[in-house]
Amino acid sequence: MTKRILAVDDNPAILDALNEILSFEGYEVVTLSDGNSIFETIAETHPDLILLDVMLDDLDGRDICHAIKYDKNTHDIPVILISATHGLEDILKDPGAPNDFVAKPFDIHYLLSKIDTHLHRAA
Repeated sequence: MTKRILAVDDNPAILDALNEILSFEGYEVVTLSDGNSIFETIAETHPDLILLDVMLDDLDGRDICHAIKYDKNTHDIPVILISATHGLEDILKDPGAPNDFVAKPFDIHYLLSKIDTHLHRAA
């Protein structure tokens, strides 16, 4: 069964690149350019993994991640935070923390290995 990934980033170029690369790798990709409708999108699409930018125009990705992890309906969905802000690795220790963190600019092979790891753990 094809795994579905929800990619959330306010940069259209990054969303386009993620969509193209992840689709090529065989994933079904849902993209979202803001955090306002993320919970509605999660409920509608049931993603197997979420790639979430930390610095969205309208919301903080860390707050969205905490809400996902504290919701009984979504807490099992792996979340990988992505950000151009380096040194955020410590957020992996926080309650409601993401499953992983990848710094921008990211090596696509590194990101794909993280995605593969977390999808296999969730299976």
